[in-house]
Amino acid sequence: MSTLGVPDVLHHARLTGIGGYRPERVVPNSEIVEAIDSSDEWIRERSGIASRHKAAPDESVVDMAEHASRGALEYAGITGEQVDAVIVATVSHPYQTPAAAPELAARLGSRAPAFDLSAACAGYCHGISVANDMVRVGTAEHVLVVGVEKMLDFTDPTDRGSAFIFGDGAGAAIVSRSDTPGIGPTVWGSDGEQKHLIAQRESWMTLEADRAMPWPAIVMEGPSVFRWAVWSMAKEAQRALDAAGVTAEDLAAFVPHRANVRIIDQMVKALKLPKDLPVARDIVTTANTSAASVPLAMERMLREGEVVPGGLALQIGFGAGLTRAAQVVTLP
Repeated sequence: MSTLGVPDVLHHARLTGIGGYRPERVVPNSEIVEAIDSSDEWIRERSGIASRHKAAPDESVVDMAEHASRGALEYAGITGEQVDAVIVATVSHPYQTPAAAPELAARLGSRAPAFDLSAACAGYCHGISVANDMVRVGTAEHVLVVGVEKMLDFTDPTDRGSAFIFGDGAGAAIVSRSDTPGIGPTVWGSDGEQKHLIAQRESWMTLEADRAMPWPAIVMEGPSVFRWAVWSMAKEAQRALDAAGVTAEDLAAFVPHRANVRIIDQMVKALKLPKDLPVARDIVTTANTSAASVPLAMERMLREGEVVPGGLALQIGFGAGLTRAAQVVTLP
């Protein structure tokens, strides 16, 4: 019987580039409080958010992804033609098809395989895992992974539980072949039984059938989501550390999804992270950018010198689905 000629040698992979894009317009809490009968103080106390970035009306998910991707390519020192695959994690591309990734690839001068990935706030960390596997088995040498969201298009500005939560932005990374391991095992999973905790409140088909229906925005059951994140995500983060064979003391940074600053603080406490460890708390000025959250924070931390290349970072994303994914990576 004939056998397939599949290489039996695994390669290593690591992040070699990082890029971020924040839309020009900044929306402070003061602009949204009247519609939800709230206050800047209430929002800050409840979430830590002071402002968020909002994409221009004619600025698309692909536009933002392109900005972030070009930064990541430049950081990695490669061109779009050298990219072997493009993965875009998003839940706010407004088309069922075509996906955002093929258009992004074309703009960058690539004809590589390109596809979208829908795992909400955990999407980017899912994408890093898929890219890592592609590089390790030899399918690709360089993979572009983008987390991008235009969340404010999918937010009900009158919903008191979610109107202040979200923001727009894009973050991108290049995963490349490496001589040494740079991406640890991914710890991930889902819990579809709790899908109602963060969800689009109506389907597009319902809206089409009944024009009187409210816009099918993304809403959440805040208190339940908070409890799930606080009590479950620290355990998942610890599992990622264990899987990578490192401890909290080995880390150079903690880059969690930024859903709520209180969730971040509780995770830091539960993981017993060193007090001087840099922790991404960008939620103050970017709000929750869903799939863009982790790469946006990492890009800023590196650009501003809060962390330096070569150290280990624990990153974790969690959100609608419910979905989760975490891994330890070497900073590019």
